[in-house]
Order: sequence, then structure tokens, then C-alpha cells
Amino acid sequence: MNEQSGVGELKGIGEKTEKLFQKLGVFTVGDLIRYFPRGYDVYDPPVSIGEIQEQKVQAVRGMIYGTLQVSSRGAQVTSGYLKDMTGTIKIVWYRMPFLRNTLQNGQIVILRGRVVTKKGVRVMEHPEIFSPADSYEKKLDTLQPIYPLTAGLTNNAVMKAVRQALDYLELQKEILPATVRMKYHLAEYNFSVRGIHFPKEKQEFYQARERLVFEEFLVFILSLRQMKEKKERSRNQFPVHPSEEIEVFLKKLPYELTNAQKKVWEQLQKDMAGTHTMARLIQGDVGSGKTIIAVLSLMSVAFCGWQGAMMAPTEVLARQHFDSITEMFEQYEIPLKVELLTGSMTAKEKRLAYGRIESGQAQIIVGTHALIQEKVTYANLALVVTDEQHRFGVKQREQFAGKGEQPHILVMSATPIPRTLAIILYGDLDVSVIDELPANRLPIKNCVVDTSYRKTAYQFIRRQVAEGRQCYVICPMVEESEHLEAENVIDYAEKLQGELGEDIIVDFLHGKMKQSQKDEIMERFGKNESQVLVSTTVIEVGINVPNATVMMIENAERFGLAQLHQLRGRVGRGNYQSYCIFMSGSKGKETKERLEILNRSNDGFYIANEDLKLRGPGDLFGIRQSGLMDFRLGDVFQDAKILQRANEAADWILKNGKGLEEEACRNLKEHIQHSVQKSAIENTL
Repeated sequence: MNEQSGVGELKGIGEKTEKLFQKLGVFTVGDLIRYFPRGYDVYDPPVSIGEIQEQKVQAVRGMIYGTLQVSSRGAQVTSGYLKDMTGTIKIVWYRMPFLRNTLQNGQIVILRGRVVTKKGVRVMEHPEIFSPADSYEKKLDTLQPIYPLTAGLTNNAVMKAVRQALDYLELQKEILPATVRMKYHLAEYNFSVRGIHFPKEKQEFYQARERLVFEEFLVFILSLRQMKEKKERSRNQFPVHPSEEIEVFLKKLPYELTNAQKKVWEQLQKDMAGTHTMARLIQGDVGSGKTIIAVLSLMSVAFCGWQGAMMAPTEVLARQHFDSITEMFEQYEIPLKVELLTGSMTAKEKRLAYGRIESGQAQIIVGTHALIQEKVTYANLALVVTDEQHRFGVKQREQFAGKGEQPHILVMSATPIPRTLAIILYGDLDVSVIDELPANRLPIKNCVVDTSYRKTAYQFIRRQVAEGRQCYVICPMVEESEHLEAENVIDYAEKLQGELGEDIIVDFLHGKMKQSQKDEIMERFGKNESQVLVSTTVIEVGINVPNATVMMIENAERFGLAQLHQLRGRVGRGNYQSYCIFMSGSKGKETKERLEILNRSNDGFYIANEDLKLRGPGDLFGIRQSGLMDFRLGDVFQDAKILQRANEAADWILKNGKGLEEEACRNLKEHIQHSVQKSAIENTL
């Protein structure tokens, strides 16, 4: 058996199960061993009932207090109480009525499960039972992998398949030169792959993960360096010189560009008029004014007689850009034709749009991924702009650029990354930063509260809606599962509707909905046809709703600071005072410290730097938090130090690796050229 063998060749995987694996992007045995766990179930030492934290899986030692009761209705809920010297907690199991005869009053047990609060009572739901209590010692400090799943596929089935693949697969060649491994104290590849799936202890997990994250970053960086070399060789086919029309337009605007915007606009003008093609990233907080800089760039190439195109990650955002640019051009009498191209347009609408684009009649084209489809032919594409870069892979960006003869590339990102990391991650781009907000923006007022504040928060939302405003409520995804994500949001929306009353319309949104459904709900919210939107983080990049003034984030402790800041950026976009409520389900000191950073600052770059300082190894067992770039394992905030070391190693390899340890370097080069699909690396080639 080798990495190219189909996953169906493993014992116990029939045609039906093979299709479920394929749904997850796992087609071969190689795909399977790189289908890394999203987290681990860690069997930590038991805590006392008084120390239990909500929404966290924990073990607790105590005594069964009283007789267990079984409800005769519905799902047969077995309930009772566990007691120790620090308090009492309710315990419930579903469809396990036999426990009434198994667990007796006064029996000492260890129970392990997640604790939630229901109707003011703390409840441990469906816990594992360890009786006698000493039997828990066998599980103590072990780590059980938890994999991303799809309906019909269990975690146990994935574990068995991975274990079998690792047992029968021939050992893989090492791709890191020994000098690099020794210098950075990295584990061997085969040890690391086994250790990431089935670590015997935490230390083995850390060693395995560090090695694999380092490799992932190194291949990514070397690929980017390759691309940058190619770009540096490309001469400017579309020299854009300052035009009088742009100067007139800037004077007509009802506001003056900030100093930061002016500085970045000068950099862009210099790039586009230079001897080589522009490839630049603009970083700036939500609301810092990146879009107007992009519009100025698109206008510049259009006034030179060429075409410019702007790609957004969603149809709603694409339409929003199209509407705002069209409206602006009408208002200021700009004689340029703007075209919209999205996947949901009818065949006739697309055909007409294709014709106008190919003939050059359309001078500025705004759209989604439809802009890079095979049927689209541009007359003379001189500039491509991608909005929210981390939603697009480098590969897609290159595909977009490939629609023209070496067009200029402008990338915009509202995800604040410390400059040291941005230079590495966007190694094929020059980096500009807009670090100043327009003077008329009212700073968002923040508050960090615990769950006892929830009723007060609902009253505040009711008052804001009464004043004509709108609100977002974000629910975390409890488990990475299609069913639970939807259930979590739908249940919460129903509960909130009951709290707010029928005169307020509550809508909900989650990641498993079809794109057309998401767009419809966002458009409805944009028109104020619904006043409160309950959502997962899918609205992190969404429609601009200047009327939305409240962002309430439930279980804020489960998100990374960068992501919380992105979510907060959905409000404060209009002329009204806006508010962000960070609702924390944890009373821990570390959680409070983290959230206080957001409480005292609205500056995304300050927050990103503070986030780097606070990240510790304890966070590694959970889901990756930054959401920035689609790496399999790496998290650019969590693993900032590894990223910097991988960058050093890339420098060393490019300088010294040519004749040194030829085989490992050759394996590494081969790995870059034939890297596995479904990872961040594929987007660099």
C-alpha cells in the first residue's frame, strides 16, 4: 500500500463509507494520513465541583446524591445529582434508563462531560462514567483525536482508518535537510505523522505538531519566493500615469483622504507607473477606507483605455461594491461603464456581460469567482483587485491575473497582521498599511460581561431596535458538525425571538446554508426587513449595513482576538454610535485578560500584536482560532515563532541548499512541485 492507493482499499471501508470520506476531500491513503485532527479530547485530572467551568469538558470526582430519576416522556432522560465538599451539580443522561439501577446513592464515581446552565441550574450533560473512580487513572493525560466529520461518518471510523493506514503504509522519504532539522530541533517526518494522530503524551504531540507546522510554513514560503522571482522579472505592460480626471474626482468628494490613505495612494501610483508590474497588499482595519483606494486604481487604468476588475468573496459583497461604485460615478458624472458578473445571474445576463467585457465596452468589472471562469475573455485587463485576500488562495489570485497580459495586482485585507508576519505571509507582495480611521468615525463602545448580563443585553437590543437600528448576535459553533452548528443558531434565534417579542423580526444564518439562502437573508437584513440577525462567524465578511449598531458575541472566550475584532467591524459603519458586547461564559483570569484587550482598544494592529503575546501552548489542543489562510495545521498567530523560524530556514536553503544534502533538498523541491491538494500549499503553485 502506498499514498496513491484509494482509501477504499483499506479494510472495513466499503463503497458507502468511501463516498463519505470523499465528501471530506479524502480520496487516497495519502489524503487520509494528512487529514489531521481538529482537536483532542484531553483526559485531565479531575476538578472539584466548585472549580467546574461552563462549556468545557471536565472530569469531576464526587458522590451520587439521592436516587436517579427517569422521565417517562420523550427521550427518557435519566437525572440525578453529584456532590462533593465544594457543591452539588445536576447530571443527566439521554436514553440510558438502566443507569437508575447501576448508580446508587452514596456511590463514589468520576464523571466527565460538558457543563451547561439550563434555567439557572448547572447541568453536566451525558457524562462518561468511571466506576470505580480509580479506573479513570488509565485515561489520565491521554489524548484522543477529534476529526472533522460529515453526517454518517463517526470519529471512531476515521480513527480506525487512519490507524490502519499508518500501520500498513511504507515509510515516507524525509523532505527536510538534516541540517535544518538539527538547527531547529525538529522531529523526523514519520514519527510526526503518527504523533499528530495518536500522541502517547502531550510532549509527543507538541514535537509532532511543531515539525509538521514548520514544514507546512516552509513549503508555503519557498513557493511564494518562487512566485516573487517570476513576478520581479515581468515588465510593466500597462504604465499608468496620473490623470487629471482623478484629481478632479478627489476634489469633488465630500471628505478628504486621510494621511494614511494619501500615502498608500502615492505608493500605488508609483508602482503602476514603474518599470515592473505592481503586486501590492493593502492592509487596513474595517472602515479605514481601503475601498476608495481600490476604486481610484480601477479608475486610473480605465481612463488610460484599459480594463480593471475587482473580485469579492461573496455575491452580496460584489453587488454592494457594484452598487456603491455605480452610484458614485453617477453622482460625480464619471463617464466609465461598470459591469457586474456573478454566478447567480441568468445565462442571458452572463452572455451579454461576457460580450461587453470582451469588446472592452465594460471598463470596470466587479464580481465573484465568476470573473475567473473560462468563458470570460477580457479585452485588455490591466488591473486585478481582490477583496479580503485570506478568502482567496494565491492560486486563485494567479488564475485571475492570468486573464490578462501580466496585469497589476492589488490585494486588500481587513485582517490586521503584525507587519513582521505580513511580510512573510504575503511574500510575493509589497505591503502597504492604512493605520488611520476617517475623522468622522465614532469609536465603537465595548463592554466585556458574563452571562448574568444577558437579560440586560436583550433589553439594550430592544431599545436600539426601537430607535430604528439593527443588531447582530454571534453564536459560536459548539462542535464542527453540520447538525450542531445549525441547531445551535436556530435554537438560539427561536429563544431570542421569544425574548424580544413578535414586533422584532429575528433572522438566522449559518455556514451550512446554500449561498443563495445566505445572500437572501443578508439582503433582507441590509434592507432592514429583519432587525436582529443571529449568525455564526459567516458574517465576518458580509454586507455593509451602516444601520447596524450592536454586535453581541456569545461565548466570546471561544474566539481568537483577531476574529473577534473582525466581527466587531460589522458595526460602527454608519453615523450612529455603535456598541460591541463580548459575552463570556468563562470567569477565568486568562479569558478576562484577553477580552480586556478588546475592551480598551479598537485598533486592529494593536490587538494583533497583543494576541501574539498572549498565545500559549495550552491553546493548541482546541480548534485553530485565527481563520487566516487555509493551512492544515498552522495558525499564523498561534505559531508566529515557528513561521519566523521557517522563514529563516527558507533563506538558508535558498542560499546554501543547492549542493548540500542533495537528496533531502531534491525531495523538498519535489514536494513543492507536487504538493498535496486541499491545503494552503496548493494555493501557492
